[in-house]
Amino acid sequence: MVVCGDDGLAHRLAAELRGVYGEQVTLVVPASERSVRPPVVVRARAASALLDRVVTAAVGLTGNGGGGNSGAAPAAEPPGGVRLMEAAEPNEAALAEAGVERAHALALVYDDDETNIRAALTARRLNPRLRLVLRLYNRRLGQHIEELLDQAAALAYGEGAGGPADGSGFDASTTVLSDADTAAPALAATALTGTSKVLQTGGLLLRAVERPPSGAGTSADPGLATLALLSPTDAAGPGGDQGPTLLPDAVAVRDGGGRATVVLEQVSYAGPSLPDGRGVMPWFASLFSRRLRWSLAGMVGCVVALAVALWLVTGIHPLRAFYLTLLDLFAIDDPAIGESVGRQILQLLSGLAGLLLLPVLLAAVLEALGTFRTASSLRKPPRGLGGHVVLLGLGKIGTRVLTRLRELNIPVVCVESDPEARGLATARRLRVPVVLGDVTQEGVLEAAKIHRAHALLAVTSADTTNLEAVLYARAVRPDLRVVLRLYDDDFATAVYRTLRAAHPRASTRSRSVSHLAAPAFAGAMMGRQILGAFPVERRVLLFAAVDVGGHPPLEGRTVGEAFRAGSWRVLAREESGDSPGLAWDLPDTYVLQASDRVVLAATRRGLAELLGRRGRERAGT
Repeated sequence: MVVCGDDGLAHRLAAELRGVYGEQVTLVVPASERSVRPPVVVRARAASALLDRVVTAAVGLTGNGGGGNSGAAPAAEPPGGVRLMEAAEPNEAALAEAGVERAHALALVYDDDETNIRAALTARRLNPRLRLVLRLYNRRLGQHIEELLDQAAALAYGEGAGGPADGSGFDASTTVLSDADTAAPALAATALTGTSKVLQTGGLLLRAVERPPSGAGTSADPGLATLALLSPTDAAGPGGDQGPTLLPDAVAVRDGGGRATVVLEQVSYAGPSLPDGRGVMPWFASLFSRRLRWSLAGMVGCVVALAVALWLVTGIHPLRAFYLTLLDLFAIDDPAIGESVGRQILQLLSGLAGLLLLPVLLAAVLEALGTFRTASSLRKPPRGLGGHVVLLGLGKIGTRVLTRLRELNIPVVCVESDPEARGLATARRLRVPVVLGDVTQEGVLEAAKIHRAHALLAVTSADTTNLEAVLYARAVRPDLRVVLRLYDDDFATAVYRTLRAAHPRASTRSRSVSHLAAPAFAGAMMGRQILGAFPVERRVLLFAAVDVGGHPPLEGRTVGEAFRAGSWRVLAREESGDSPGLAWDLPDTYVLQASDRVVLAATRRGLAELLGRRGRERAGT
């Protein structure tokens, strides 16, 4: 695997490929940090020092301490089997030196879209059978580039270039990803459930949940599927040093009552929904301020009271009394000469009420004209709103997070200081309330109803702004769940530990976009069928979408027969037609057809065996 980039995503991706998937990686970084945009993870330190730290941490967490390298290089070899190479730009010479002609996959994750596109075209020419993963923010352009590069591979090697037709394991597919798109589901899930270990497939968000051992004679809810039995504790009996059991069968789950389990659950939201703002009353409330609405209501009450009094004093018909009151109110000439004293007094009072009504009507007209441009496009947080998520920042990341939160029907209130921010158009389209103002100023978070919020997501581009907002929100709500976007890993760790110590009963998470996006990029480098990976202690479970046709262990077998304990398990089947999606309640008697496409959980060894790549697996995985 070859990874080229100029910021923290490249380092994270290299650590993910080596630590989780056990691949040999060549990392290409700029020769000098002074000549490029500063990385988002590091603070003025050498790239090699960062790589040592990140890779060592990743390997230590996953238990892959093995070495292995991909050949000689003019740069140092950090621990963990990652070869580090320095190059000013990913030109033809640099790509050739990195071994692109012999690589299985290449990831181009520079912050500049043009650099990634240029390098991808060069790499495709050097190796038409290379699997490409590009980081592009422009989604429409990314679709065209993906089709272009796939077509170039098909023309160079025929139909077999798009997949491993020769059995060699090569896959010349092109995948275009955005770090904002890949990080948004994890950020949304963190705000909702407190964890970023999520998997996105079929329009659903799934998470792996660790559950404590069930008591004697009881069984815990298995969720969508039981993925693993964790290592037994000393209290569970002998064998306390035994590792986790991945993809256990029903007998193992039943017999492992004293062991904690890892189950798959769907991330969902069951709280109050956000009013859609449709109808007459929400429109009226957004058009006029609260003080003006009360003034109008008072004037209407006054007119009704005068009409009732005129009806009682004169005894005329109620409709005529209301009509005469309006004439008096608007000073239309119909003097009560020769009428009773009570009628004359009521006419004077009606005229006085009319004088008071004129400024109220003028204020209503001016306020309506002045707020039509904003009230019709940017909604204000409705009264009584609670249980919502306050989202700070509507930039590149915030816009994607907002879209994902609304797809989950989670009520959101956005706070943005820039009236020209790119995410305001999305908020307007989704009819999401927005508070325009600097979040560091007093009163802005209160306007977003932070005291009744479920969580705070601070994803602005400034670390200090995110931290200040979180500290102020915690002062208002000590138990508030907060999620920060912080660039620097050391700073994020220090903030997390301090906030956790200061508020032990509240949920605090600090997240880096590169840290959240790296698993998706790594999965794409492993092949389009890889959806993601979940670590289970020192082992890893992979999730993949596989076509049943061409796989004898699946085709023509029932779901129960296709299940192989410790290797793979079919979880769901993709449905087509009028309502596409995933069917999770597959019975064990369902026969898998060649036309089916299924989602399965597998170990690295099991997936390699199923896909015919057993020879590429390393010993001990």
